Amino acid sequence: MDLTPYVDNLRRELAVAADASGDEARSLAERLSAPLESAARLTLLNVLSAAMGEVTRDLAPGSVDVRLRGLDPEFVVTPPPVPEPVREAREPVAAPVVAAPPAGEAEDGTMVRINLRLPAHLKGRAESAAAAEGLSVNAWLVRAVSVSLDGGGRASAPGRGEDSGGRGFTGWVR
Repeated sequence: MDLTPYVDNLRRELAVAADASGDEARSLAERLSAPLESAARLTLLNVLSAAMGEVTRDLAPGSVDVRLRGLDPEFVVTPPPVPEPVREAREPVAAPVVAAPPAGEAEDGTMVRINLRLPAHLKGRAESAAAAEGLSVNAWLVRAVSVSLDGGGRASAPGRGEDSGGRGFTGWVR
């Protein structure tokens, strides 16, 4: 993105304001143009960076970065990963069963609190998944984090790995 037109516009506006005040003001405006150009570019970069931060929050898990190439900013967009399609398994596959630890118990006996902020659409899906497995959202999240960190296997509640037709499903859903 070329910032030159915006900086040139600022110079023109300063010159117009100085013309209204005479030769001394015009001379001062010319001397201030170079330092103001640097300040204007820095301010524009700060505004763009803040805006891309907000866009990134809405685009999560994707992102938009602002990089400076020479004097001009460049936007780098990292789209969210495309979810793998869920595929039907040809033969029933036994999913590893990972039991959630009993409420209030950790390996060292200490529980800690964290503040997790989820986009609204993920919160609703997490609540639905927890309800479908008969767990609280907290227990479901603890199990999901534990499974993710301890091997990445798919967690399921006992007796829920297959439907009544004997077919199972494998894959990731986001």
